[in-house]
Amino acid sequence: MKTSLIDGVTPAKFDKHIIGNLLLNVAPEDEVRLEKLLIGVRNEEGEIFRLIGATKPNSYMNAVEELEDLGLVDELKGMDNTDGYDAIFSEE
Repeated sequence: MKTSLIDGVTPAKFDKHIIGNLLLNVAPEDEVRLEKLLIGVRNEEGEIFRLIGATKPNSYMNAVEELEDLGLVDELKGMDNTDGYDAIFSEE
């Protein structure tokens, strides 16, 4: 899986837990956006600050499970219009 911070957007306070719990390779934002499955993570201001890209469905599911274990919620669960994201996680 690949990840990138979005330039100019402040990372969330919980970002260190994401990096600590997921095996991610840092890559440029445009490279992460090319991955088959794309996860966005919102900061406390509601802005997407981190992208996580996965090539394989099982890698994507592992990332989703880890983010849920951190107490984050997928706000796109059950939605059809997702703006190119497969999941967007944020604090409740």
